[in-house]
Amino acid sequence: MVGGAGAFGSRLVAGLAATTDLRVIVAGRDVAKAEAVARTVPDGRGRAVRLDATEVSAGELLALGATIVVDAAGPFQGGAPVLARAAIEAGLPYLDLADGRDFVAAFPALDAAARANGVVALTGASSTPALSNAALDALTAGWRTIETVRVAIVPGNRAPRGLSVMQAILSYAGQPVRVLRAGTWQNRPGWGLLSRIAVPGLGRRFASLCETPDLDILPARFPTLRTALFRAGLELPLLHLGLSLASLPVRWRLLPSLVPLARPFLAIAGWLDRFGSDRGGMSVEVLGTDATGRPVRAVWS
Repeated sequence: MVGGAGAFGSRLVAGLAATTDLRVIVAGRDVAKAEAVARTVPDGRGRAVRLDATEVSAGELLALGATIVVDAAGPFQGGAPVLARAAIEAGLPYLDLADGRDFVAAFPALDAAARANGVVALTGASSTPALSNAALDALTAGWRTIETVRVAIVPGNRAPRGLSVMQAILSYAGQPVRVLRAGTWQNRPGWGLLSRIAVPGLGRRFASLCETPDLDILPARFPTLRTALFRAGLELPLLHLGLSLASLPVRWRLLPSLVPLARPFLAIAGWLDRFGSDRGGMSVEVLGTDATGRPVRAVWS
């Protein structure tokens, strides 16, 4: 489990420890953090190792004695699939939690090597694009056309967040994001298209445009699609609107990116942890026509 000490990786380790008898290798650049998580795996089934996913080789993975490689490290935005290539070369199945649009879009280039080595390599096993598309398929079984898809994720303010998550958000805040709206491809600013959305059980929250793999995958999967939007929201209006304001210098090209400010942003979010709740949600809304050609709308949350 590369990134096994992070916000998402540590939860995956806990899940494996609780539901399987597998031995779990917690890998990352910070060995102390990896060791702390490895100690939570009962019966001595946890082990910590230092591993840099941006430089790892097939030989290193084989030396670890791993049978499957899971990448939960991130941020995937702007990254190269070094770990995936190493796993394929080593003949090891690979799975990642990538939500980076560019990372997922480039992943099919690894298909030939994976097939030649007889291994499975999967990307995007995350809220986007895996869960969003699974919900969409369940909602639209038997439909004739799919015309509009709107996906939203609104985590609670007390949800665990790490540096990689913050870097991922800031990587597109204020940057041009290519999005399909009303049948045409447009560039809109990341963390723009501000709106108030209703999520069942949570009420209304602010949400803004995110750069995710769904923005490419949905139009490719559904030729009749005219609009595909993916938004995310922070529970506290102060944080959500504050990030909107902070993204303006990037929109105006006064700053190249907010990524260098990830640590200060993370600290500010940490100071406000005691506010808000731990209740978050996700919704997938789709409009189209059913098997008889009648207009239909469905929502999963």
